[in-house]
Amino acid sequence: MAELGFVGLGVMGTAMARRLLAAGHSVHVWNRSPGPVDALVALGAHRADTVEQALAPGLVCSMLADDEAVQSTFTAEVLALAPPGAVHVNHATVSVQAADLLAARHDAAGVAYVAAPVLGRAPVAEAGQLNIVAAGEPGVIEKIRPVLDTLGKRTWVVGEQARQANLVKIGVNYNLIHALQALAESITLVERGGVDGPAFVEILTDVAFAGSAYTGYGNLIATGTYSPPGFTVGLGRKDLSLAEAAADSHGVVLPTLPVLRNLFDRALADPGLAGLDWSAVAEVTRRLARTPS
Repeated sequence: MAELGFVGLGVMGTAMARRLLAAGHSVHVWNRSPGPVDALVALGAHRADTVEQALAPGLVCSMLADDEAVQSTFTAEVLALAPPGAVHVNHATVSVQAADLLAARHDAAGVAYVAAPVLGRAPVAEAGQLNIVAAGEPGVIEKIRPVLDTLGKRTWVVGEQARQANLVKIGVNYNLIHALQALAESITLVERGGVDGPAFVEILTDVAFAGSAYTGYGNLIATGTYSPPGFTVGLGRKDLSLAEAAADSHGVVLPTLPVLRNLFDRALADPGLAGLDWSAVAEVTRRLARTPS
């Protein structure tokens, strides 16, 4: 079993840390707010009072919210205090620009850096059934393979540059954002015609789309069950921005992106939707539906 640190204990980070503990790993946990740390210490985790303490075992995983959170946590000053041979595995969804900056910062400090964003919600993480998209030095990825295998059912190694893993995750989430909107439109359409939403989702996912996105998010939208959020509207808007930035840097035009941006911005501007699961963006489409004459 491995000894490692874990930094960032939001919904996903907590689920991943719980999985590592359940599998018998020795986990040193750090978070900006103490509540999630206290809960994990009660399950057998070790409290890290600083990020530097979380780095002390020589292997640290992190699941932080966005570019700014990762960059402000793993600063050059913090990385300079890491032990020789240390490895940082970043599970967050960050921009390709941030991936380049972080890779360079870690290289300058002599700390190996692996980008390993994950696919799946918190219950999937706690069951150890995540899909993990990894990029970094092959030897380092193999070194941390036991930890990745604890967290996920499969690790997809997509290259040696950190940005490649983040680009894959950005592409996956861009597809999910489209799926949310397609579900919103089709469910709103049949609801307006007097068809039961959950029944429609069952038909849709049994016949045409059996994937977890349509089954899981379809039922959230059809029943309006957006709380507690597994992934917030704000985080969805952030990922949409990452897709836009990645497209700009690669000279790609995404014709539907302005429409999706408008829908997410409208949801974020609504206090009743902003704090909910990102699938709640569907309510913007529901509200746009015309009253039948």
